Amino acid sequence: MGFLRFLTGNFRWLSAGIMLTFLSSFGQTYFISIFSGEIRQAFDLSHGAWGGIYTLGTGVSAAVMLWAGALTDQHRTRMLGAVVLVLLASACLFMAFNTWAAMLPVVIFALRLCGQGMMSHLAVVSMSRWFVASRGRALSIAGLGFALGEAILPVSFVSLMLLVDWRWLWVGAAGVSLMAIPVLFLLLRQERTPQSHAESDVSFGMDQRHWTRLQALRHPLFWFMVPAVLGPSAFNTAFFFQQVHFAEVKGWAHLDLVALFPLYTLAAFCTMLISGWLLDRFGTPRLIPWYQLPMIIGFAILGFSQSLSQAFFGLMFLAMTTGANNTLPNAFWAEFYGTRHLGAIKATVAAVMVLGSAIGPGITGALIDFGVGIETQYLFVSVFFVVTTCLMAIGVGRAVKTL
Repeated sequence: MGFLRFLTGNFRWLSAGIMLTFLSSFGQTYFISIFSGEIRQAFDLSHGAWGGIYTLGTGVSAAVMLWAGALTDQHRTRMLGAVVLVLLASACLFMAFNTWAAMLPVVIFALRLCGQGMMSHLAVVSMSRWFVASRGRALSIAGLGFALGEAILPVSFVSLMLLVDWRWLWVGAAGVSLMAIPVLFLLLRQERTPQSHAESDVSFGMDQRHWTRLQALRHPLFWFMVPAVLGPSAFNTAFFFQQVHFAEVKGWAHLDLVALFPLYTLAAFCTMLISGWLLDRFGTPRLIPWYQLPMIIGFAILGFSQSLSQAFFGLMFLAMTTGANNTLPNAFWAEFYGTRHLGAIKATVAAVMVLGSAIGPGITGALIDFGVGIETQYLFVSVFFVVTTCLMAIGVGRAVKTL
């Protein structure tokens, strides 16, 4: 099927995926972190205290994702999506009007669970389940919402904060979330379901069967992949969470650093499209062991960078893995473990991912308070991704024989 024909024939479902991933932005670290300075000032928080609050709220949301994510196996995307959007809008309003520091962990929990957790999870599970032969293309197109959010929202909201109180911007985010509900119902008026597919569209996993969540947890490959799932979430999150501090350490204006983010997003989007095409052509096993290699280079460059131009190259390498991370891992779980219980399995993976996004800001914030510079931390992050690459190469290399 030609690319344009694929787009036109599946426009409604792909558009729903793009919208869901875009709306996940309101619970993503790259969005929340642009308010870090205002939040820390409003509630008189240190870097460590703010990082600890973020870790606590995000960590609890990871635990809840184990249950909430499995709901995608039981409910249609349009119904579950509408409920999550109402909850996401409520979380945005909670952030806007909360005046108690003690309630900040609850606010972060709600934003992270509904935004980064459930909105992203709904999109990738739906694409993985609705599309089989063209799964890579569907995931990469749906990932456009992530790219749009990263490209548009940080620059827009940092600029708007010069004119509007930061709390009112969260009210605006709530309004956008609520307005998306009727659009979601319209797009998914005739929702694709696994039951509507031909029998030939059923996607089995290893040993030609559908794996349950418990069976997946007992399989060695799952645990070889866990550090690779956790890593990008933890340290990409940490980079964006500490962007204000990173700019201060380097002596750059925050807005100048943020101005690089659209270029980062463009590179990530291009990589996402390319990885989706490569995935459909060559399959996940040949690609996934190596997709985190650019992270090794990217964090090393950021650690040593002395100018914004050098940071730009570091961000470009990060973008390569970020783009591929929106397609390859999501297709991996469907390809190796089947699609019948994909919601439950992906819920566990999403919980690991969300846990990673909790660990990253907490660790970096605490280390900053203890005097370990963010530049030094990024060099150790590079070493971490060397380890994850080795683990994936070993685990996938063994498991591919059973496909």
